[in-house]
Amino acid sequence: AILGLSADLAPALADWLDSDVDVQAGGAEDAYYLALEQPYPAANRALIEIGELSKVRGFDRRAIEALRAFVSVLPVSRTPINVNFASAEVMSAVIGGLSLSDARLLVQQRQGKPFKDIQDFKSRLPNRDIKVVDSDISVKSDFFWVTGRASVGQSQVITQALLQRANNWPTVIWQSVQ
Repeated sequence: AILGLSADLAPALADWLDSDVDVQAGGAEDAYYLALEQPYPAANRALIEIGELSKVRGFDRRAIEALRAFVSVLPVSRTPINVNFASAEVMSAVIGGLSLSDARLLVQQRQGKPFKDIQDFKSRLPNRDIKVVDSDISVKSDFFWVTGRASVGQSQVITQALLQRANNWPTVIWQSVQ
């Protein structure tokens, strides 16, 4: 909603991800996708990369590009957001009752003084009625997106990788070279 996207995208994505054949209101399962001019089944699994959204009912290029700056596709079912790096839009979406304007104030505050821990974050909330679920937030990250560019003469190579911190050492989850 913050990005101006249709609420109908949520049930369509939920149906794309779930393993059942029950169509949620506004969703789509195999019957919809198999009836397309170029048919394919619903994935019935987690996304591997954000571009897969182009196959999900209702997700057009504009919607995917709007989401690209705010979401990540990770190989885990759930991970907390790092409140020291999350955008105001992400914080407002994840933390129930946190308005976008209040989230923007938090983003400004952390520029001069990052949050030390979850309690520090909670103590700086502009409204004490906001209920934060501790497992939804963190002040550290376990996943990192790395982009490298190299140029030699007219040739250029771009490499991207998703790293996961495990025991203080990164593991490459996936990488691509273009």
